[in-house]
Amino acid sequence: MNSSREPGRRATMPVCAAINAICAIALVLTAAAADADADAEHHHDAGDPPRPDSHAPIGVMGEHTHAKGEWMVSYRFMHMDMAGNRVGTDSISTEQVATSVPNRFFGMPGQPPTLRVVPTSMTMDMHMFGLMYAPSDRLTLMLMTNWTDKEMDHVTFAGGMGSSRLGTFTTRTSGIGDSSVTGLVTLWRSERASVHANLGLELPTGSNTERDEILTPMGMRPSPRLPYPMQLGSGSVSGIVGFTHNWRLQRFSGGSQWRSLVRLNENDQDYTLGDEHRITTWGAWRFAPRFSLSARLEGFRRGNVDGIDPAIVAPVQTADPARQKVRRVDFGLGLNFAPGGALAGHRLALEWIKPVYQKLDGPQLENDWTITAGWQYAF
Repeated sequence: MNSSREPGRRATMPVCAAINAICAIALVLTAAAADADADAEHHHDAGDPPRPDSHAPIGVMGEHTHAKGEWMVSYRFMHMDMAGNRVGTDSISTEQVATSVPNRFFGMPGQPPTLRVVPTSMTMDMHMFGLMYAPSDRLTLMLMTNWTDKEMDHVTFAGGMGSSRLGTFTTRTSGIGDSSVTGLVTLWRSERASVHANLGLELPTGSNTERDEILTPMGMRPSPRLPYPMQLGSGSVSGIVGFTHNWRLQRFSGGSQWRSLVRLNENDQDYTLGDEHRITTWGAWRFAPRFSLSARLEGFRRGNVDGIDPAIVAPVQTADPARQKVRRVDFGLGLNFAPGGALAGHRLALEWIKPVYQKLDGPQLENDWTITAGWQYAF
């Protein structure tokens, strides 16, 4: 099938600003920590500042534990960019979607036989805030919440058939997303490796009734409830379960993690988002006392929506509960910086992710790339 990308892609200014800020802070911290670097080259015992690779890449959540009485605060900025549609592993053009893909709502009043509104690109910016505390050496508690901004661009085709474009529009949502409380329970630990369990709950603090103005095939501009990918929360309580393994050598470290998000109840809008499963493995190389590079491979699977929101009815793929399933393999590269001296305990990290395989119950927008920048401080 032919690939199609829309011209005039939105500039990703928030990403540039975040990266520039991280780089600027890194330069300041590097200068402040310069005196401590010489000593760190020759001493790496338990009294030294944490290694830059003491944590996993910044895109991995709940991957480390803390000693009794230790706290950590963190901030992550994640930007995700999506563009172009895919069915299975094949790309599909905007016109092909509008003229050949069936509309599940056909037969209801005003619903055409095919999908006449087609998403062409989407961006998501997420500001994630985390707090960790260890009441004992075997248990670390983690609280996370986020603020999310989403934008999706669409093309509307005129009438019930044909390839004549009526116009374009963009929907936007912004607000608090779902939050989580997790316990990280150490199951085994040695001098160079450890295993812990991830057990917790994701709480429905994000809205799932967001609305915005759209353009219909008949030229109308109502403001209905937006489809599932544009909502800020799931509306359901979800269980978090997984295991994490970490290891380290003198200049190398790594680990692996399985982490699943299982929906425990149907929400008030009569549907349940699909469960999510992640398996990831990573390795890091400490090429300087305060810097490390990382590489990561992750498999991700999300199921289709179970049930349907009766307020979400539109000739667009994102309104179809059966067009939400994702199977994807991502590859990531990261950079980590951990200063010493008076700034010991701080860590700056950056990770860029690119899919290497995507299979979608589509049409769906395919994921182009994701970047995450973060700051962590343990005390």
